Amino acid sequence: MTVLSNRVLEMKESATLAMARQSRMLKEQGVDIISLSLGEPDFDTPDNIKRAAENALEHGDTKYTPVSGTKALRDAICRKLERENHVSYTAEQIVVSNGAKQSIANACMALLNPGDEIILPSPFWISYAAIAELAGAKVVEIKADVNEGFKVSAEKLEQHITTKTKVILYSSPCNPTGAVFNKQELRAIANLMLKHPNIHVISDEIYEHINYLGEHYTIAQFEDVKDRVIIVNGFSKAYSMTGWRLGYMAASKEIASACDKIQGQITSGACSFNQTAAIEALDGNQVEVEKMVDAFKRRRTLVINRLSKFEGVKCPSPDGAFYVFPDISCYFGKSYDGIIIKNSEDFALFILNKAHVATVGGESFGDGNCLRISFAASEEALNEAFDRIEKAVAGLVG
Repeated sequence: MTVLSNRVLEMKESATLAMARQSRMLKEQGVDIISLSLGEPDFDTPDNIKRAAENALEHGDTKYTPVSGTKALRDAICRKLERENHVSYTAEQIVVSNGAKQSIANACMALLNPGDEIILPSPFWISYAAIAELAGAKVVEIKADVNEGFKVSAEKLEQHITTKTKVILYSSPCNPTGAVFNKQELRAIANLMLKHPNIHVISDEIYEHINYLGEHYTIAQFEDVKDRVIIVNGFSKAYSMTGWRLGYMAASKEIASACDKIQGQITSGACSFNQTAAIEALDGNQVEVEKMVDAFKRRRTLVINRLSKFEGVKCPSPDGAFYVFPDISCYFGKSYDGIIIKNSEDFALFILNKAHVATVGGESFGDGNCLRISFAASEEALNEAFDRIEKAVAGLVG
């Protein structure tokens, strides 16, 4: 008999991947499922990036890479950070990983000891808590609801800081809510860091370019706290490179070196020709990125308009990313086929089984009253999905 480790037995399965698996099973049975569950752009990777990878392969770029990434890519990341974010880093402060998720895991493993506390402004991306718990940390969730625009204030954060607080981890633009911290809100968090010199911030900026406000701000812009900020970013969302598995972090040399050490024992360096392609993504023409963002902006309008027709549902328009996170608690207590909807997970299953639309319940994101809906799908698919949901909801009893 195999006895698995406690860390595996206590770990929760990713809710997004669980829903994706259920959707695939139904599709294999011939059911026409519209998937609005995964955070994956429906666009292809731009041609100039694909051509760069092909050229790299043709020129034999197929060998092991340095653990932290090729010098050429790390230099390109430094140029990008200077050009777009107005922050200066050297190549020694950059660690390229197999996706932004690995960068977050590296940072948590490098900073957190068992018993340390990590603050997660909630709602948050579901993997944050699992990664922190793998590092042995205690997760402290601080909730902001729909009426607060899903943004936790610095004042609220400070109320939960203790002598054991080591890390604050958030995404901006946020997955799942699309909320975006402005410069003043980030300055307030930076001021908290000045009052509490043991606290580090991991700033997940993977949705940076999918921003409908016109400008993205990073907390690393404030020099007085920059050495305690870890910027996490990558190529999956802006460049539709999800399957390429490539992300990076920018941090102090001490933290970057620690993450290099960890990664060296787990995966070593990321794929060689992918890194060559990533240089083209950063330095090449950005027209396709702009087209994608324009398409997401139109879809956002479509989805918000469709949601506004659901009586009792509350949903602010997201300022970034490609998700809406409506509060659907008005449906709790209603039933279908004798089954009572008690929470958002139940509602997501109801939508999947009755409307054949895949979404994700908000419980794993920190708010069980909400439902995450991705609008990384065509306008035709989105309209069809909401037609189905409207019909299904009309059949609820109670």
